[in-house]
Amino acid sequence: MRPNAYSADVQKNSLVRLGAVAYLNTKPLIYSLEYRLSGVGDLRLELPSRLASQLHEGQLDIGLIPVVEYLRNRSEYRLISDAGIACQGPVWSVRVLFRVPPEYVKTLGTDEGSRTSVALSQVLLASRYGLQPELVPFPIGTKPQDCPADAVLVIGDRAMNPERYRSDFFLDWDLGEQWYQQTGLPFVFAMWVARGNFFDETRMIEILESSRDAGCQNVEEIIAKYAVAYGLTNQACREYLTKFLRFRIGSQELGGLEEYATQCEALGLL
Repeated sequence: MRPNAYSADVQKNSLVRLGAVAYLNTKPLIYSLEYRLSGVGDLRLELPSRLASQLHEGQLDIGLIPVVEYLRNRSEYRLISDAGIACQGPVWSVRVLFRVPPEYVKTLGTDEGSRTSVALSQVLLASRYGLQPELVPFPIGTKPQDCPADAVLVIGDRAMNPERYRSDFFLDWDLGEQWYQQTGLPFVFAMWVARGNFFDETRMIEILESSRDAGCQNVEEIIAKYAVAYGLTNQACREYLTKFLRFRIGSQELGGLEEYATQCEALGLL
């Protein structure tokens, strides 16, 4: 009875359930995605950490999730398509702000919006200085200045203009830049990950990659629509989406992902 019941469930809920985040860095990936999914899938927008939980709990079939969550669940998950978010050098929107010199950090404030960046911060501090700082929660909506930690991880728009924090933090690390200086490899922040296989994978890959391609080809439209909403000039938004970020995951990016996995594993972060 269970196989028949499962088949009935799948038929009843035949739309593929996808999840992504609404951050600026995902806009080229999800450009026209809802339109392309019409009659095939359903897209919902959430925080990265919540997407990871929903995928793990079976509430999603495909999610654009932090790569650390993929690495922690490789036995259940698989990468689907070469669309993702990466950088080779500075990323601009992921930083650690320091109140004390990095070698003296004992506590690290962790932005709950990105588990991948939390682990990357730990990897960099451990590899450079042998540190394993205590993690201090840093809720979304809280100002970095209000977090009492020695160093504070910030992501998104509040990481893009670190000079605003100079009175409280004397130094900042762009984590993409720090990773590249240390390894010579790109860093992958998020990828489309699938759980389950009842859907037409070839078709879903085509939809995800064609949406990405269309987004990259229409980046000026994305800039005009979102730059002001994210507190950026058109030029700053253009540089972020075209200079700092990569949306195609190739062999170099996958090499960076495996190096990140190795270093996370060594610290017990997976």
